[in-house]
Amino acid sequence: MYRTREKQMSIYDFLPPYHGELSGRNRWMLLADAIDWDQFEKSYSELFAPGGKAAISARIALGCRIIQLHYRVSDREVVSLVQESPYLQYFLGMESFTDQMPFSARTVARFRARIPDRAVRPAVKLLRSFR
Repeated sequence: MYRTREKQMSIYDFLPPYHGELSGRNRWMLLADAIDWDQFEKSYSELFAPGGKAAISARIALGCRIIQLHYRVSDREVVSLVQESPYLQYFLGMESFTDQMPFSARTVARFRARIPDRAVRPAVKLLRSFR
């Protein structure tokens, strides 16, 4: 027997499973705590000349590369994944969940040019160990 589904519920009736709080046991939360973001920022900042437009943070740059290598996705898909996930936004150091991204797929491509895969693989390997 097949029963028809009810119509789509309203977004206002949907309750997220985390009730507005993120789980500290989530692998992205664990990895965020394990990475020495300050050390990476020191080496990343050396890639830029003084003056000019301010760059997007090193944490977002490295974080996007980790997400991209872990999921093996395109630059555009990195933006979509981050836009949809409060855990990935936390991982990137964003202060609150938003659907307005501070970077585009073109920016992710620039991150890829500056941060080679070999520099990201240890973090991806560590992330996989959190399963």
